Amino acid sequence: DKATDPSVPEENWECIQRFCDQVNAETEGPSLAPRLLAHKIQSPQETEALHALTVLETCVNNCGEKFHKEIAKFRFLNELIKVLSPKYYGTWSSEKVKSRVTEVIFSWTIWFPQEVKIRDAYQMLKKQGIVKEDPKVPEDKILPPPSPRPQDSIFDTDEEKSKLLARLLKSDHSEDLQAANRLIKSMIKEEQEKSAKVSRRVNTITEVSESVKSMDELLESYKRQELSKSDQETLQTLFQRCEKLRPLLFRLASETVDDDEALGK
Repeated sequence: DKATDPSVPEENWECIQRFCDQVNAETEGPSLAPRLLAHKIQSPQETEALHALTVLETCVNNCGEKFHKEIAKFRFLNELIKVLSPKYYGTWSSEKVKSRVTEVIFSWTIWFPQEVKIRDAYQMLKKQGIVKEDPKVPEDKILPPPSPRPQDSIFDTDEEKSKLLARLLKSDHSEDLQAANRLIKSMIKEEQEKSAKVSRRVNTITEVSESVKSMDELLESYKRQELSKSDQETLQTLFQRCEKLRPLLFRLASETVDDDEALGK
């Protein structure tokens, strides 16, 4: 209530931070907080709704993966959609609140590309004509990457970029904040590409291992007896698949020279 108090025009950052701390401290925090915030975001008082959206965005940046999972559920996304939909509160919600809710959902489609429900919800809003075009998120609005990050995150391993980012974020000049936002976006993209590469490598190695294991079993059986026609066909299919995967494995190995353990696999 204090963090979203409509009688206070400015954000109460001390209360907002205490709310985030409470969410992190309690086991049920990440599941209870979105429900409380949804109620406030739907408030007919513009200031209360806007404060609640600020609290929501602060929680996204400070309350980790469990909180991210909750806001990515249709149950919560539907509460945000009600603020925009003329069937629910869209007729009396202020344009400022509706614009901010649209901006929040759109920014999540960028920051949480793996959460399909967020993308689906946003696409549905566009399809129904509730959102006419993608909002332009201000360049000087810094959107920190979601936490927690993997241990070898580029934000931790690329010291030069991390130092530059820290310097830009401390600046009061809007050009520096714009540069910081662009740098964050490029680093996020780099991290996503790196993650996709790792995933592709792990999946390929798993497929090769399983195929080779199955081939070994069939060949062992073949030493002892004649294989049935279906087993012969299976063996042939496995062989062809392994042949196709061989050049891919060589390429993945050449991309993995900086990671001894992965290269060993």
